Amino acid sequence: MKIFPATLALAALFTAATPAIAQDKGDRRVRIGMGAQVKPSFPGATDSNARPYFDIDLARGDEEFRMETPDDRFGIRLLSIGRFTFGPEASIQGSRKDRDVGAPVGKVDTTVELGGFVDYFATDRLRIRAELVRGVNGHEGLVGQVGFDQFWRDGDRYAVSLGPRLIYSNARYQRAYFGVSPAAAQAAGLPAYRPGGGIHAVALAGGVQTQFGPRWGLFGYARGERLIGDAAKSPIVREFGQRNQLSAGIGVSYAFTIRR
Repeated sequence: MKIFPATLALAALFTAATPAIAQDKGDRRVRIGMGAQVKPSFPGATDSNARPYFDIDLARGDEEFRMETPDDRFGIRLLSIGRFTFGPEASIQGSRKDRDVGAPVGKVDTTVELGGFVDYFATDRLRIRAELVRGVNGHEGLVGQVGFDQFWRDGDRYAVSLGPRLIYSNARYQRAYFGVSPAAAQAAGLPAYRPGGGIHAVALAGGVQTQFGPRWGLFGYARGERLIGDAAKSPIVREFGQRNQLSAGIGVSYAFTIRR
């Protein structure tokens, strides 16, 4: 799961005193990672910016770390029933200002997004995941995705994931990032545009996690996204943005044990 910097700092406090010895079933194994990633500045942007890239994985005793993908939002697994897992999740969407676009099309504040997810493992190596979050401020819309991921792994020595995505949103979200109000149209010299809701992008994401030994490892990902539908027809995207959205990140991980 992806974590915030404060969570990573708290987890790191346990690393110094953790011995490299055999695991008891009651022990808690923790793997934390830190690196850098490059992502679009906002949906439909031409520019990208560098951001921190964090990860944390938990396991008990000698169990393998749970399979996940690098573009999962930060979530907590609250309930598992058979092959289904449910839980809350959260994320942060960066702001968009007029100067970021290059035209006075209207700003969107940094948005805290809250919602939930459901995972379904159709097989031991094929996962289907659906997410839905709502912006509690900023864009104030609904946005989520459905993803299918195939996993290949050899215990914790390496794990690879690859799969497609459908990204969907409601009209409020799309109007925030892709719409042009009459006032903005006059100020920016663009036609007024009022998009509806639906699938606004498709994507393909791949990730890798590898361990060089019991402690150190590498992890990374790449994701390509393409805007479609009303989002792709937006005058903002056509005149000042681009339909293709690329992201990538890489980091170093460290595993340790919290003994009971």
